[in-house]
Amino acid sequence: MKSIFLSLLMLASLHSPAQNKTKSKTIKKAENNLSYWVTDPQKNILFEKRTIETDYSSKGSQTININSDSTFQTIDGFGYTLSGGSSQHLSAMQPKKRKALLKEIFDTKDGIGVSYLRISIGASDLDENAFSYDDLPKGISGDFELKYFSVKNDLKTLIPILKEILSINPNIQILASPWSAPSWMKDNNSTIGGSLKKECFQVYAQYFVKYITALKNLGININAITIQNEPLNPANNPSMYMTSQQQSDFVKVALGPTFAKKNIKTKIIIYDHNALHPEYPIDILQNSDAAQYIDGSAFHLYEGEINAVGTVHDRFPNKNLYFTEQWVGAPGNIAEDLIWHTENVIIGSMRNWCKTALEWNLSSNPSLTPHTPGGCTQCLGAVTIDGNSVTRNSAYYIIAQASKLVRPGSVRIASNTLPNLPNVAFKRKDGKIVLIVLNKGKNSTRFNINLDGKNINSIINPGSVQSILL
Repeated sequence: MKSIFLSLLMLASLHSPAQNKTKSKTIKKAENNLSYWVTDPQKNILFEKRTIETDYSSKGSQTININSDSTFQTIDGFGYTLSGGSSQHLSAMQPKKRKALLKEIFDTKDGIGVSYLRISIGASDLDENAFSYDDLPKGISGDFELKYFSVKNDLKTLIPILKEILSINPNIQILASPWSAPSWMKDNNSTIGGSLKKECFQVYAQYFVKYITALKNLGININAITIQNEPLNPANNPSMYMTSQQQSDFVKVALGPTFAKKNIKTKIIIYDHNALHPEYPIDILQNSDAAQYIDGSAFHLYEGEINAVGTVHDRFPNKNLYFTEQWVGAPGNIAEDLIWHTENVIIGSMRNWCKTALEWNLSSNPSLTPHTPGGCTQCLGAVTIDGNSVTRNSAYYIIAQASKLVRPGSVRIASNTLPNLPNVAFKRKDGKIVLIVLNKGKNSTRFNINLDGKNINSIINPGSVQSILL
């Protein structure tokens, strides 16, 4: 405990030179300074590492109490969706430039350490055209043996980029989500809207199996799937409407038994839509015949409040929760985006039992293309790629503040909430503690950190985020 006590004597803040000079007379020096990462848009500080020192007296008016013995969920990771468009932009870069960017994003030592990716099963709305893996030639109305199944569209850029990413971080986890079943399996025979026909439940389950197997044969392991992206949004292209009853029936009679029979270990995750409707996954999980096959539920936050996600845990504490998508609209505003997304997507999701926090698109180009007809026209990537030039946008810094220090296998630990200092704390597998704290107030705030009875004193600027390694 002595070494822990000494290390806790040093923590960061952004002080004026005069303040630093005054404090140097009273600070007790430790052998090693602590470090933290900070994004402070008002001072044009964008994810910079700082080494900091402070005293350990209780001087702040607010205290964040951290209890490392009180543990919650284990974290799988933080990241983005690698859309078809994202992979196209990356693929078009010069190989050396692309490798440098991918290492910056995915390398766990020298990069920001992104550890979780979402991809689409078939097209998302950020592909040029809507497609599935079993689109049929003219004159063919069905393919119940899946003779026309092929992942050839993904072989162009998505699979090669995934392989490059895996060469940098072989442990990255991948979640796959369909925007729609093949049109011929739907009651409106369209890529937009419609519902899965009951007579196609079994063949659609086989479609998932063939997809997971095809990617495994290409060296890519799909850790989890969601059954349907945004099942209550039938207007996107592609999209498919799916009620909670339909999703429950599909899992119960087709997908779950088929995965079990084929020994598919990929996790089945339900819902994958807004926190406005926590009753959707609750309805499904109440059916034990379906719930036995389900790992957990996924959420977005385009509607609703993040605390609604936690109500699903309250009802079903043995089922996992995942936060899987939140966009940043172009052109983006880092000062505003950082506050809202950090409070809700990072801190809020973690405090409501989520194992992941994912922003939306990994990369876009200046024209925000490609997208399907009717797809998103304002979806700003975490990075903008213009030829070989890269601009880092809001979502890059939002995720970096978590992914750099909170590694997979970390466990969320208890910390109290404060009105203008939302925060979340983790204990890593190496025993180190990470505290992510946001100042959403309008003034610099001095605060205390009490970690297992040892007190630290620091300051945080308004509108900034600090990720502190204790």
